[in-house]
Formats: sequence, C-alpha cells, structure tokens
Amino acid sequence: MIGGLGVWELVIILVILLLIFGPSRLGDLGSALGKGIRGFRKSLKEPDEIDITPPKADNKTKESEFQAPGKPTDTK
Repeated sequence: MIGGLGVWELVIILVILLLIFGPSRLGDLGSALGKGIRGFRKSLKEPDEIDITPPKADNKTKESEFQAPGKPTDTK
C-alpha cells in the first residue's frame, strides 16, 4: 500500500495514464518528473549563497552611504 492506495488502484491509474499519454510520452513524463525531484532535493541540500559584493558607486551616490554599519560618519 503506497500512500493509502492499493495495488489495484495503482494498476488502474497506470492504465489510464497509458491510454491518455501513450507509452513514449509516459516515459518522457517520468524522466522529466525524476529530474525535477532530483533538482529539488539537490537545492535543499546545498547551502544558500550570500552575495557579499559591495554595491558599485556611481556619480549620483555619496561615498558616505557605503560606510560600515555602526561606524560614525563625518558631518563637518
């Protein structure tokens, strides 16, 4: 019993899927589903990447905006 479904229910579902999609498309759908599940599991295992690159200064931005937090700014 898988997820509350018995063997006969799974066989009926498989037959219906074969009638709708055909054997070749059903294989393609199965492989695509497998790749999606593998990619999802891989993304769960990998740590999140944090972008620590500082923003680029342009002519409109003041240099004082790029100082470290907690560091006093010069207001002369």
